Amino acid sequence: MKLSALQAFVAAINDGSLRKAAARLGLSQPALSKMLRELEVELGASLVVRSTRGVIPTAQGKVLYERASAADRELTRAVEEIGQLGGRMVGELSIAAVPLAVMLVLPEAVRTFSQQFPEMRLRISEELYIAQLAYLRKGEADVAIGPIPEGLAQGEYLVEPLLPIDMVVAVRKGHPQARCTRLAELSEARWVYTGLSGATGYARELFSRNGLPPPPVAATVNSTLALLALLGSGDFIGLMPAPLARHPVTSSYFDVVPLQEGPLRLTLGVMVREEMAMSVMVRHFLSHLHRAAHHLGGMASTVTS
Repeated sequence: MKLSALQAFVAAINDGSLRKAAARLGLSQPALSKMLRELEVELGASLVVRSTRGVIPTAQGKVLYERASAADRELTRAVEEIGQLGGRMVGELSIAAVPLAVMLVLPEAVRTFSQQFPEMRLRISEELYIAQLAYLRKGEADVAIGPIPEGLAQGEYLVEPLLPIDMVVAVRKGHPQARCTRLAELSEARWVYTGLSGATGYARELFSRNGLPPPPVAATVNSTLALLALLGSGDFIGLMPAPLARHPVTSSYFDVVPLQEGPLRLTLGVMVREEMAMSVMVRHFLSHLHRAAHHLGGMASTVTS
């Protein structure tokens, strides 16, 4: 099985078009089609479905696509890391970060890292931590920044804490429960959970830590924009990072509920797969992240003292 044929197959699926994939690879469309046919003959299975609207993978093609994409990413990383070990600091780092990290620690870390390594490309995506772990496992992200989740499999990730964060209960201005002082008063509220299902989420953890059963799930979202939209447009209630709730852009729309139990205290951390932990660029980027977090913690201490 030729590497060039696998790369051509991955390109065809990514672009959804033989013509676009051929142009990107510098091939003619007949040459690309021939490579795909030879791959199908070699594997004894149909890999793509061709139509006037493009190409999509068959069930067998999906299996090959997942494996071939991962292999292509790993080979690209290997080439970059070999060059970096030789002093050629070029390549790409893929970073998945929660909105709080994008807002607080990433700007300074990216600024200083880019100054030191101007030829490195950074690809940053804003994700909730559940999606981050999926991207890390599949190798689609090199670094994930977010609240350190409980129950991580030992040996799968290198986890380093950055700074503590508080998750506060937030509601829209004028919400009928905006002045509640006890968490139990909110047990029947319309809670928005963040995650892939109501089985997870910070609301469940907040109630559990305070010895209360989790509230019913009124809605489940997997993005910060969706959370803000729901909290701002109805009588929903949810948890968001304190710096986000009190940011000048959002504080005019939301109130923080003054609960006696206080906020849900979490730790913002950085996670990488164990096999990526010794990557030259990953280690450099983690150093810049820690400096940015230390700088941020120093600023917070100055403001509160």
